[in-house]
Formats: sequence, structure tokens, C-alpha cells
Amino acid sequence: MRKGLRQVIEADARLKVLAEADDGAAALTLIEDLQPDIAVLDVDMPKMDGFAVARDMQKRRLLTKIVFLTIHSEEDLFQAAMDLGANGYILKDSAVFDIVNGIKAVAEGQFYVTAALTSFLLQRRKAAQNFAAQTPSINLLTATERRILQLIADYKSSKEIADELFIHFRTVENHRNNICRKLDLRGHNALLKFALEHNTEL
Repeated sequence: MRKGLRQVIEADARLKVLAEADDGAAALTLIEDLQPDIAVLDVDMPKMDGFAVARDMQKRRLLTKIVFLTIHSEEDLFQAAMDLGANGYILKDSAVFDIVNGIKAVAEGQFYVTAALTSFLLQRRKAAQNFAAQTPSINLLTATERRILQLIADYKSSKEIADELFIHFRTVENHRNNICRKLDLRGHNALLKFALEHNTEL
């Protein structure tokens, strides 16, 4: 399948495949070394799956955009991919038809989702819009504060968040306090509860 996809991609003169990898660990090394515009990652790869590669890319602050390729059409996996900052989500059974359009769309700063799953993307956007309308204070949060909220929803400690974002532990604590103040959250577990309830809308 990989050979077929490469042929389809390279049939378009505007696209070039820089490298291929047999597993997630090798893919991560190539992405870091070559810094391609876009990485097409299989969700199910040996050694490191696509989600693990995406998480490590975030930790290393790699700017390569991600298109996930998968057999999985379940909404929870789609939402997990979006939470990891994916720019595209393509099902393998339509990959031959979708891959070029998907890569081009992502290169232009758009999201691309296999047609069968567009309802998931629309539902996600609608949920985010409703959430912002019902919780106007969420718009006061900075991009970093929203990212910290997502990491809190992953049950990460302030130290783990600091390590992942390459900032000081006390900076994370300050962000947590600011988030609580902006959202008027009080109580020991109020921030964690809020993050867990609204993770997909952040």
C-alpha cells in the first residue's frame, strides 16, 4: 500500500516524498532530520504508533504538519487525533483517492478529513462554538493556557507539563492559577474537572 501511495503522490509534480519509514521510531528520526512540510503517519505502526510519534513531535517542537492514515473510523480515535494537533485524518480504504487532495489542503493551512468522517469534524467545530458561547471566559485564555488545559486533561502533573512545554515548573503553576482566575474555578479539583469535561472543545 505504501508503494502505491508513493506513486500516487509523486504523480503530482508539485509533491515530493522525501523519505519512508518502516516504524514509528524511524519516522520520528526522519521527521526531525528532514523537517518535511507534512508527515503522513499510520496510526498503527510498530515500535511507536502514530499518536506516540505526534506526541514526541510536540515535545520536540517540530513544525511538520501531520496527516493520519488509518483503518479506524471510530469517533474517539478521530477526536484523539485532533487533540494531538492533526491537520488531516484519512481512512485507508479511500487513501488512493484522498491522499493528494489531503496533502495539498493541509499544505494550504486547511484541515482534511475523509468524506465519511466529515460529520465528526463538523460536530467538533459546533461543540467548540457552543462551548465558547456558553463560556465566554474561555476566549480569555491564551494558546499556551489552552494547551496546558489539554495536558491537565491527560492527568499530567505540573512538572510533566513543564518538561513537555520546555518551561519552568513555576511558570506552569502561574498558568494554572491564571486559568482558574479567568474561568472562576475554585476548589482543589475544579481545574482538572473542567479540563476533563471540555477537553475536546479546547
